[in-house]
Amino acid sequence: MERCKIIAIANQKGGVGKTTTTVNLGVGLARAGHRVLLVDGDPQGSLTIALGIPNPDALDETLGGAMLAEISDRTLPKGFGILHHKEGVDLLPGNIELSGIELSLINAMSRETVMRTVLHQYKDSYDYILIDCMPSLGLMTINSLAAANSVIVPSQPNYLSTKGFNLLLRSIGRIKRQINPQLTIEGILFTIVDSRTSNARAIISAMRTTVGDQIKVFGTEIPRSVRAVEAAELGQSIFAYNPQGKVAKAYNNFVKEVCKDGRENHRSRSDGAR
Repeated sequence: MERCKIIAIANQKGGVGKTTTTVNLGVGLARAGHRVLLVDGDPQGSLTIALGIPNPDALDETLGGAMLAEISDRTLPKGFGILHHKEGVDLLPGNIELSGIELSLINAMSRETVMRTVLHQYKDSYDYILIDCMPSLGLMTINSLAAANSVIVPSQPNYLSTKGFNLLLRSIGRIKRQINPQLTIEGILFTIVDSRTSNARAIISAMRTTVGDQIKVFGTEIPRSVRAVEAAELGQSIFAYNPQGKVAKAYNNFVKEVCKDGRENHRSRSDGAR
């Protein structure tokens, strides 16, 4: 089995906590002793900004540059674009250049697997690579899902978020059939949860009942908190900004769930290989 696991954090709806989850899952895994690379797959550079780089568009070496080099059949220097964050994770940043890359992909050979080829060059240095996907189901997100072993779907417990869920599942299923047979859904993570509202509780309960037998719904729920937003504005994880708070405790539990799933999947694959 390969040492490095690539996880896409994806939902075509914006504002569901994808970037916050990528940062805090990544830092949580690093705190647990893993080598982690975070990849910003969004032209808005939200992940790059959340890790303390206020102007991603000023960066010379980014994911977009790495993908353009692959499309143009140019060899990248080792460690191209990698930035080190003080909380123990590395970052392959993204910026507005990715919008142009999406257009370039239309006419590229093997256009769905350019990111997979790029990330393959980084895999030996890491245990986990987490991709913060852009909020769409376009070619950049398809590239992210084609590169990944699994996908985590952050979702707010409201009607609009769950309404688009079936479309996302169909897209993931199509990518699994046509491009990436190894792709699995790691699970659904409920984020920005206001447990005081009966509506949120009802939606979470309904989702656990209706999809829980086919797709894992993580036991952890990430509570709504202004602290998570403040942490991102300061370029920090929630563990550095508010380590004793409810969001830090929730993400700590989530990290344990992801690590536990990884161990169980490894065991089941090993058992099946015998």
